[in-house]
Amino acid sequence: MEAYTSAISHPIAIAPAPARVPSTEPDNGQDPDSTTKRFNCQTCVRKKVKCDKAVPVCASCRKGRLQCIYQTPPPRKRKRTNLEDVHERLARYERILQENDLLPTALGSPASSNTRTRDPTPAPTASQLAAAPKVGKLLSTDGKSRYIDNVLLLDAGEGDLCELSDSDQDVCNEDNTRPGQSGSANLGFLAGDTVAQAMLGGSKNLIEYHPSHEEAMKLWDAYVQNVDPLCKVLHVPTVAKMVQTVSKQPTIASKGDECLLFAIYYFAVFSMADVECIQVFNKTRHELTSKYQDAVRQALANAAWLKTTAMPVLQAYILFLIAIRTQVDPQTFWILTGIAVRLAQRMGLHRDGENLGLPPFEVQMRRRLFWQLLPLDGYAGQVSGTGISISPSSWDTKQPLNINDDQIYPGMAEQPEEQRGASEMIFCLTRIELSNFYTRTGVKMKDVGATIQFRGAEDIERLIDEVEGLIEMKYLRYCDILNPLHILTLGIVRSAINAVRLRNRMPPLIKQTISDCQRRDLCTLAQKILDTDSAIYGNPNMKKFQWQMKAFFLWDALLCILFSLAKPGFFSTSELKTTWSKIEEVYSNHEELVKGKRALHFTIGKVTLKAWLANPPGDSMPEPDFITTLRTQLAPKVSRAQETVSEPGSNDSVVDDIPSFDGLFGSVDGADLNLNNNFSLSSSDWMFWDQLGLGANPS
Repeated sequence: MEAYTSAISHPIAIAPAPARVPSTEPDNGQDPDSTTKRFNCQTCVRKKVKCDKAVPVCASCRKGRLQCIYQTPPPRKRKRTNLEDVHERLARYERILQENDLLPTALGSPASSNTRTRDPTPAPTASQLAAAPKVGKLLSTDGKSRYIDNVLLLDAGEGDLCELSDSDQDVCNEDNTRPGQSGSANLGFLAGDTVAQAMLGGSKNLIEYHPSHEEAMKLWDAYVQNVDPLCKVLHVPTVAKMVQTVSKQPTIASKGDECLLFAIYYFAVFSMADVECIQVFNKTRHELTSKYQDAVRQALANAAWLKTTAMPVLQAYILFLIAIRTQVDPQTFWILTGIAVRLAQRMGLHRDGENLGLPPFEVQMRRRLFWQLLPLDGYAGQVSGTGISISPSSWDTKQPLNINDDQIYPGMAEQPEEQRGASEMIFCLTRIELSNFYTRTGVKMKDVGATIQFRGAEDIERLIDEVEGLIEMKYLRYCDILNPLHILTLGIVRSAINAVRLRNRMPPLIKQTISDCQRRDLCTLAQKILDTDSAIYGNPNMKKFQWQMKAFFLWDALLCILFSLAKPGFFSTSELKTTWSKIEEVYSNHEELVKGKRALHFTIGKVTLKAWLANPPGDSMPEPDFITTLRTQLAPKVSRAQETVSEPGSNDSVVDDIPSFDGLFGSVDGADLNLNNNFSLSSSDWMFWDQLGLGANPS
């Protein structure tokens, strides 16, 4: 005890620590008093495993008997000051302006004196500028994409004008809001949303519009069976998973998925008959189309579709346009299609995905969507009389491959191998070949004076034979007559080619210089088209595709035969009876001819009634119901207007009863159909139908 007390009262001296000698070794990140490093060894970094940073060998390297090497990481790069950023950016913008002849070289900015000197670069010649490839840049993130063309914006530099705009980020933020949560407070001042909200009353919760899971799956099945084979816009395996998930839990749907879902539901109902809707859903077709039409329009407004860069939103919008293309007046539809064209260009669909370095799956889906938009734009331009808005020289998107959906999937690394023969894409690809042919024969552009030179009649006949042989060799020879899709493809392609021939041979009819032999030739072609139409309508397996036939039907064939029926003595007695039977089938299949209110239907009705009065089939055939109906409908109007219908060249004036503008997309009633002229081979054919009141809707 005494020893212990003594030790406390008398402190023990401790030797001082030796002075530190500056080391000539480079700092390796190790504290002299520590047995660990401040950073991982190179072996653990390469293996991507956790390192305990022990010295001289970490635990991971000791266990694996590996060489443990510590290497000091390079110092972080010094951030540039704001002043340096401003000077460099000013110099870059000045150079861009000078290269684009927007700023004279002599008028240098004072800021240029503060920048580093650059080697003088000779200005490119005019020929070099013309030969330079015009390749833009695609910016994509979170399923959205925006295309920047090879213009001033492209050279503005990374992190500046090339980034997705603030409005795109607003859409991204809105996608994450809960369903029903209004975004009008944040987006009320944006032009796109202002237009949509002004017409539709702002954002709205759509939970009540979602069908039950069982009904949703029935609608999806109807879409896959009736619509998808003719409009390959979606990847069925991928979308099927989304429909399966969201239909069980609608509250988890993003705004883009909601647009796509309601477009699918609407198109599915649109493709069904009224009897089928009552049997499956216990509701009329009109009730269901009205419900889902409102849902599609509101979903597009909720997703701010006027400034979207999201692929599902554009897919939904184009599907909706395809469905309603015969239901709205041509001028409104042309405007609505123009929106789709601008959105597609903003997303870069007019540039092929391979050139933009996109994955194979995205390349195919973008091609499919763009090649659905091309004929839609052509249709809108023709029925409105304004011409197409997508110039053939403004895009380089290749055709989609001849493959099935199970050959592609998200995340695939290799390009799919195109198959030989008939695939799920057969209808769309044959339609693309016809669209290419239409472009080759001459197209009137929307721009004043921008008209492609039309080919002569003989040259067109040769091109018709070429494209017919090409389609036969690539697709039609592989068709199975037991497959409804293949039957429809055969019928549509051959009718379309006959329709082109009919149009090409119509000038004598237009000029009223046609001989009986030429008229007989026209009637033969026209009867083939009507026979194909009746055969498709008479096949019970083709009912699911009748929505497409209503849009495809070419009225030129019917009018050519009706004008010939009105010519006494042209048809024999037996031919008269057969021809009138075919006309009766057409009226039976196309009830809009007697129920429609448009100038087209009114004019065809007048021509039909005149032909019947001038050349009926004889006493043995009673007056058919459609003639009786036309008498009742047209007699008072014709009497009041004191109008008569004559051969082409007359100057009839027909008032078109266009439905009033209803909401955002006009009146869509599902029954009022319009003219579809997929081929316009001369500048005079519109003048011909204008004289009959068919070319455009008078204001």
